[in-house]
Amino acid sequence: MFCYPRPMSKLKRRYVCQACGGLSSRWQGQCADCAEWNTLAEEAPATVFSEKHDLSAGGRAFNFVAMDEPLALPARRPTGLAEFDRALGGGLVPGSAILMGGDPGVGKSTLLLQAAAKVALAGGDAVYISGEEAADQVRMRADRLGLGDAPIRLAAASSVRDILTTMGAIRPPSLLVIDSIQTMHSDQIEGAPGTVSQVRGCAFELIRYAKQNGVALFLVGHVTKDGAIAGPRVLEHMVDVVMSFEGERTHRFRILRALKNRYGAVDEIGVFSMAGAGLEEVANPSSLFLSDRGEAVPGSAVFPALEGTRPVLVEIQALTVRLASGATPRRAVVGWDGGRLAMILAVLEARCGLNFSSAEVYLNVAGGYRLGDPAADLAVAAALVSALAERPLAADAIWFGELSLAGEVRPVAHPGLRLKEAAKLGFARSFGPAAGPGDAPSGLHHQTLRLLPNLVDRVMATP
Repeated sequence: MFCYPRPMSKLKRRYVCQACGGLSSRWQGQCADCAEWNTLAEEAPATVFSEKHDLSAGGRAFNFVAMDEPLALPARRPTGLAEFDRALGGGLVPGSAILMGGDPGVGKSTLLLQAAAKVALAGGDAVYISGEEAADQVRMRADRLGLGDAPIRLAAASSVRDILTTMGAIRPPSLLVIDSIQTMHSDQIEGAPGTVSQVRGCAFELIRYAKQNGVALFLVGHVTKDGAIAGPRVLEHMVDVVMSFEGERTHRFRILRALKNRYGAVDEIGVFSMAGAGLEEVANPSSLFLSDRGEAVPGSAVFPALEGTRPVLVEIQALTVRLASGATPRRAVVGWDGGRLAMILAVLEARCGLNFSSAEVYLNVAGGYRLGDPAADLAVAAALVSALAERPLAADAIWFGELSLAGEVRPVAHPGLRLKEAAKLGFARSFGPAAGPGDAPSGLHHQTLRLLPNLVDRVMATP
């Protein structure tokens, strides 16, 4: 009896977006997931089997853990940079994988080099591997930072096989920095460095090494033009901590923000100042962001922002310019959400009778700071009303509160922390929603504003 040969498994083409990692069965100019153009690239074909697979047997049985069992907190190793440790949640956790992203030139490599030097000088073992620069270039930067004598193990490599072979021949370090993950490549994966498959595969191997050997691993990640970390989105799910290093090149302030942290709270920040000798810690960021504030001028309001558990006082500046009839007014925002500004302007016009439709409006958060706190609504409204009426606000006052579309001033989270920070810096008055008993410290008078027209009356009554 003649038997036909068993049909071979079919090979199916697939295309992967190099920006977001989305899959497509055919090539097309625009990615359907992230809308980027010319980012689809063909990957190695996936094998599709016609028979059904049974995975219900043959595996390794595992044990379950009770929820009420005693839990030991992970041991942390301080880096020596207090602001860095604060953003991490208290220090480095052995075996943790940390992904740090930021714009080019913001200071990611400088910060990690300083942290590695602090760990090495404190008796730990730090390894810094650069895939973008030669070892001599990193050494010159270390000399400029005054870290030329730090006992850091430095190397320039981009092959993950070479890195893991070298690391397997030495004692596992306390800290391993890979700068950057987009430059790493594996000879077992097709594609150029930086492609989705290479980034995913290389990160998996490096994270596995860190978990097995109790090494705190830092992966530096490039960012796209929109500020998101380049590469597959799964990379952010693979790591334990995702950090963003933010700041404008024209400003000296830098903010290290934790966007994801399996070992601590999110939205904690560390504040640094870029100086000639590298990044310097800022223990009191409120005084730094208000250091250049001069005499009271129209359109300037102080807002107590809250980042995690840390209150930070920032200055919100507004400017209005009257236009001739028929001209289209412009709206420009720096450091805040433009859509929220449009909502505040609409509420001021509808509930307070103010006319912004014939004026250009410019809003800026001083110092390059970026606000996402909804409690900034009242401070923005106060700055806008002050600019429109050309009446300066009280120099010793802060403003905070969320605004509703009905013009109500609603409560916000942790008013006590905001008020205590303002009193510590010498502010005597505050305006916002009703504060709880004990929230307002001695020496600071808090006045409750319930409706937006109360704000307009208060600005007009300011001496």
